[in-house]
Amino acid sequence: MKKILHISKYYYPFIGGVEEVAADITLALRGEDYEQKIICFNEDSTTDGMTTHRGETVHDDFDGVEVIRCGSVAKVASQALSVTYYKELKDVMESYKPDIIVFHYPNPFVSQLLLKYKKKDFKLVVYWHLDITKQKMLSKLFYKQNIDLLERADRIIATSPNYIKGSPFLSRFKDKCTVIPNCINNERLKVTPEIEKLAAKIRNKYKGKTICFGLGRHIPYKGFIRLVEASRYLDDDFAILIGGKGELTGMLMKEASGDSKVHFLGKISDTELIACLMACDIFCFPSVTKNEAFGIALAEGMYFGKPAVTFTIPGSGVNYVNVKDVTGLECPNSDSKAYAEALKKLAGDPELRNKLGSAGRERVLDNFTYDIFADNIKKMIGEL
Repeated sequence: MKKILHISKYYYPFIGGVEEVAADITLALRGEDYEQKIICFNEDSTTDGMTTHRGETVHDDFDGVEVIRCGSVAKVASQALSVTYYKELKDVMESYKPDIIVFHYPNPFVSQLLLKYKKKDFKLVVYWHLDITKQKMLSKLFYKQNIDLLERADRIIATSPNYIKGSPFLSRFKDKCTVIPNCINNERLKVTPEIEKLAAKIRNKYKGKTICFGLGRHIPYKGFIRLVEASRYLDDDFAILIGGKGELTGMLMKEASGDSKVHFLGKISDTELIACLMACDIFCFPSVTKNEAFGIALAEGMYFGKPAVTFTIPGSGVNYVNVKDVTGLECPNSDSKAYAEALKKLAGDPELRNKLGSAGRERVLDNFTYDIFADNIKKMIGEL
């Protein structure tokens, strides 16, 4: 039985894009001829009654897989620091002796620790979620480390061909790269009678208006300020619903002050999310930088047959998920007026909305479902 060690930044109950992918991979390989362990940093988090605490180093079991959570004492440039991580990694490398390591990048400080074992006999899969772009100094500091990591890698996973072309690292090692797109959670998106009632309630609340819905953390690269600005070019026949919270929520609300078209929903449940996806006419995904490497929320909107409106982001998978003029519309990056014009175009053409929305749903079903993702992961691991 082959032994797999997954190295993720965090893990459930902490929920983020990287963590969801790590969990999907673990699930895909469960029941196969593999033993699995996960090592990660711990974080204060609660989901579905499960709680973890940042400062604690614990070994627990989640879905039959041992999770080694290393207590963290601080963060530097979004990177957790832990006094126990080195010992825990050393112990698992020496006692567990993994045959395959799946390493989720970016996680630069852990990259340095992992490279200490580069001469050991294991297959290394580097799951490259995104380049470090925001922290310019860190990007320069870790340049050589990234090259060393990718040289050691047996396989590099990218979430889109766009990212391979646009990344200065992946483009250098393209012969090692395999594209495995991220996936939506079909089970999580199931529609119930309760959700149908809530969707009808939302449609009734904004009756006669074109409902535009966007969701995500309120942080700079998500671009919600551009959606708020776009609303200023629209008339009162539109309703702009923005879900989620974050460091920019207060600023966004201030910018939208006096604009009755913009409605902030706050953090919403899965039930509310699905109801909004069913009720809306257009899905807004206004991310502006390649920190948005793929866009699972974008794929979820398309799964419900909604035409998407995105910005052009060179090197990002966003424009791989939403195909310009096929599954949605694409606007020059950060051009709020052009974004508003795209919303107007879709609002005034129900036939175009239906055409793009239907094509978007087909694209998700053909490329971005969990079953396809799981098959891709099992094939890749099997080839190793």
